[in-house]
Amino acid sequence: MPRHHRKDDVQRLLYELCVDLGFCLPPHEQRRLLQAPPADAHRFTDAVFEAEGMDHPGQDDQLRRQVQEKVERHMHSWGTP
Repeated sequence: MPRHHRKDDVQRLLYELCVDLGFCLPPHEQRRLLQAPPADAHRFTDAVFEAEGMDHPGQDDQLRRQVQEKVERHMHSWGTP
């Protein structure tokens, strides 16, 4: 898939995370994820939590699951495992 399409995909995911779960990342963190999105859902989820300053394991397991489910759903539609 062309890189600009992937950026659009990541942008849609970041928008959904903001609107649905309140993970509205600062612009510089959004740019970082748009330019070099993590390759798998687990790492992408970790990156979102780190960008929010919530990088402590087990800080909120239910919220982490919700974020991971959204990331996995989006990445699945991109054809990414």
